[in-house]
Amino acid sequence: MPYVEVKVAGNLSKDQKEKISQGITNVLKDVAGKPPEATYVVIEEVSRENWAKGGKLLDS
Repeated sequence: MPYVEVKVAGNLSKDQKEKISQGITNVLKDVAGKPPEATYVVIEEVSRENWAKGGKLLDS
């Protein structure tokens, strides 16, 4: 049972989330032979004010 957690800065549309989850599920099926019905994908949207890179917040 694969469990994949994806964190993104900002917000995604429902369509984008569906495409990401379908893509990850397909890769696990094609590469690792994992059945799609056993694959979990969790997408966590993180506010850009709570995410930093190189010591700077992404919203600045």
